[in-house]
Parts: sequence; C-alpha cells; structure tokens
Amino acid sequence: MQQISMMMRVSVVTFLCLFLFPTISTNAQSSSAYQRVCFSPEGHCVSIILDELGKANRFVRVQAYSFTSREIAAELIAAAKRGISVEVIVDKSQLTERYSILEELRQNHIPVYVDHCCAIAHNKVMIIDGLRVITGSYNFTKNAEYKNAENLLVLEDATLAAKYLENWTKHQLGSDNVTLK
Repeated sequence: MQQISMMMRVSVVTFLCLFLFPTISTNAQSSSAYQRVCFSPEGHCVSIILDELGKANRFVRVQAYSFTSREIAAELIAAAKRGISVEVIVDKSQLTERYSILEELRQNHIPVYVDHCCAIAHNKVMIIDGLRVITGSYNFTKNAEYKNAENLLVLEDATLAAKYLENWTKHQLGSDNVTLK
C-alpha cells in the first residue's frame, strides 16, 4: 500500500512538472533571458557546451573540478587557435587524474592553473565573453555525459558573468601555473 501511495505521488509530481511547468525541461528557453538547461545522462549536455564554446568571440575562462572530456578540450583548443583567450583552473586532483587532459591543453599553449585554495576546488564553471555562464553539477568528463545524473545550466547575463569572472580571477591569482612534462 505504501508503494502505491509513493507511486501516485511520483506520478502527480511528474504530471505537474511536464504539463503545468513546461519550462522545466531539457534545453528550456525563457523569453526574458537566454538560458539552456540540460540533464545527463542522455541529455547531450556536451553538445550544448561545444555549441556555446563555438560562439566565443573574445575569451573563455574555465573552473573545473574534474576535466577529462577530450571533446571539450578539443573545442577549447580550437577556440584558442581561432584567437580566443582560453584559460583553465582545475582542482589539484587533476594533477594525478588518470584521464586528465591538462597536458594536452598545455601543449596547445592554454594556461592551466591548479587551485589549492580549499580542500577541493569543486567548481564547474565556464565564463564566455563576459556574457554567458555555464555552470551546474556537470563535470567536464565522459562519465558526466554518459553515466552520471548531472545538470548543466547556461545563462546569458553580463552582471552574473562579471561576478563569476571576479571569482575566477580571485582563484586564478591564488593558483599555481601548471608546468607539465
């Protein structure tokens, strides 16, 4: 009986989310501000990140707890080759991460910094051109895309982007520049 009651509650909540609140869905857009929302696995969040990076005109700043996605690294490298200023801050765990892409970024002249500020630097942020912010629980990893339940949010808001950029700069100033092999 308790299982049926729980199933009914889940059904009601699902109905409310899908039919009464349609903006709570993958890739939702609002008329008041540019936004994209994605949920993994199977939400194709990496394609949203790649699309947003492809639109960069001036700069991209990244803060990443875990960064092993070759697709995202390749797009950052492509942006740098287009003349976009790209800089990345990572958690210290990335120095020993088996699938880390730090060396690849460094070989392509992208400055990489290691954040030692806290127990872990758990940020998952991209700031693009001082206009757009990509954030959420989504790590820049293959597992985030295909295995984990994670979320990604893209917001276009210059005021919000300025706050994230200020925080990025604070962490960059307290970080070590990575010199790898």
